[in-house]
Amino acid sequence: MGLKVAVQMDPIEDIDIAGDSTFAQMLEAQKRGHELFVYHPNTLALENGKLSATGQTVSVKDQKSDHFKILDEKTVHLNDYDVVLMRQDPPFDMHYITATHLLEQIHPQTLVVNDPAHVRNAPEKLFILRYPQFMPPTMITRDVEQLKKFRAEHKDIIVKPLYGNGGAGVFRLTQDDQNFSSLVEMFHDSFREAFIAQKFLSDVRKGDKRIILIDGEVAGAINRVPAEGETRSNMHVGGKPMPTELTDREREICKVLGPDLKQRGLIFVGIDVIGDYMTEINVTSPTGIREVQKFGGNDISVMIWDAIERKVS
Repeated sequence: MGLKVAVQMDPIEDIDIAGDSTFAQMLEAQKRGHELFVYHPNTLALENGKLSATGQTVSVKDQKSDHFKILDEKTVHLNDYDVVLMRQDPPFDMHYITATHLLEQIHPQTLVVNDPAHVRNAPEKLFILRYPQFMPPTMITRDVEQLKKFRAEHKDIIVKPLYGNGGAGVFRLTQDDQNFSSLVEMFHDSFREAFIAQKFLSDVRKGDKRIILIDGEVAGAINRVPAEGETRSNMHVGGKPMPTELTDREREICKVLGPDLKQRGLIFVGIDVIGDYMTEINVTSPTGIREVQKFGGNDISVMIWDAIERKVS
């Protein structure tokens, strides 16, 4: 069946298709005969129960620098669509949160992936608090004295913004690092929210594993190994993707998380695991599906659309 699919995303002309999970989903949707309409969340407008967006109907192809064609430009009512993929990148700020409220007005009559209410209630670095048995030692605070005690206890820590993404603003502070006070001052000036500190996990040198779950089931995984001299494994800051297998500990984590994610309507989720510890649960705009397929794993786009079509039907 051909579905009307709207994709809420960053500008399609700016994406790097080689590693873009949104683009991979669009290719699979088109392959199945679904219509594709793309728009930016800035164009959302809600009036009298109708949610509109301005954008373009497009066709896509897996060819660098020539990956999409605009078929027409128009303003549409998203209420009339079958599926909306909410795929714009964070930061998870009030702009992002407002978009979830607007999309909630049409869900589930129009299936929004992932469920916007549960996306709003599951920030990456806070959702893990529901699973303390799998977390590294962690503190969330703005209090300088509490952070000092945390560093004194754990000697070597990571400090990062609570609502950041992509490895931005991630700092490692050892016991004797004299930049501690300056860094905390900078965070206080830059963010109104608390920030998160975690014990540094030396296993990150072996990689930060991204495990992808589709509708609560494990779909694939990729290991991301930091570049020399880096503590961040994000691929856009030099992390190298490598094939991997799941450990018993990681299977245990997924077994516990899976039913909860499924019940919340979180169809496409990526969890991050370093050693024996889960550090994040990514529900806003998870990535990694093209890397999994590149190393011989599942075509996760197929699994996503199988799950979506089951729910729509």
